[in-house]
Amino acid sequence: MFVAAPRNPLARHGVELDGAILTRALTHRSAGRDNYERLEFLGDALVNTIISIGLYQRYARAAEGDLTRLRAALIRESSLAEIARSLNLSDYLLLGSGELKSGGFRRDSILADTLEALVAAVFLHHGWDECRRLVDALFESAFAKVDPEAAKDSKTRLQELLQGRGLGLPEYRLIDSHGKDHDKTFVMACEVVALGTAAQATGRSRKHAEQAAAEAVLTLLANGAGA
Repeated sequence: MFVAAPRNPLARHGVELDGAILTRALTHRSAGRDNYERLEFLGDALVNTIISIGLYQRYARAAEGDLTRLRAALIRESSLAEIARSLNLSDYLLLGSGELKSGGFRRDSILADTLEALVAAVFLHHGWDECRRLVDALFESAFAKVDPEAAKDSKTRLQELLQGRGLGLPEYRLIDSHGKDHDKTFVMACEVVALGTAAQATGRSRKHAEQAAAEAVLTLLANGAGA
């Protein structure tokens, strides 16, 4: 039986793909053994690399941790799925009957994986330069929305705020921890002695509780505490 090659969702970006690799990139495992899983593996690495290069070039003064958080925001599953929807990838997917019935064509995970598979297909068919051009174009809008300050964690933002005021670093103290070893809850306090401001917060780890406490102090300071 003759099966027509799928349409190319990247045509609008001026990218042509060979019928066989295009079909593989759009085929979910529910639709056959020759599916996009291996391509998705490669595409994930390519997107990671190209976005990392873009961030490194755009934000020359950003610290490693901030670049890592920016990259995570840009390439998280929901972000990739949003780009996939801008390409109407749901209309091109090749899914098995079960996935069709369960609405797989709307699922973020499938859309994100398919996008990465297409990136790998472009790399294999056209090489690095064309692959990077495509990824840069796909993420152009996302890059425009990036806020480097928002990428900083609460402890970093609090530290920079205090340093900007010529004040010392905040102090963190473990107030309590309870629960079984595999399911502990930590209570941490964050105090800015010079401003007489402190807050407590809980978390599933000391690190998470410290971040939450720092965020609570930032909120207090934004509302006029310690002024």
